[in-house]
Amino acid sequence: MTTVVKCPTCGTDVAWVPESKFRPFCSNRCKQIDLGAWASEKYVIGGKPGEEPSPDEQDED
Repeated sequence: MTTVVKCPTCGTDVAWVPESKFRPFCSNRCKQIDLGAWASEKYVIGGKPGEEPSPDEQDED
């Protein structure tokens, strides 16, 4: 059974297989739209510059 995910940009179903070269995106266009959103700071990761991760966020070795 093939896993199917939704394209994060447009919501189209995308098969999670090696042949889906832009996964999880459905196309290069959707991949570029997402990259542009990160570049324009539409998406951000929380926290303050130089702030250390809390102990529960750190990976255990």
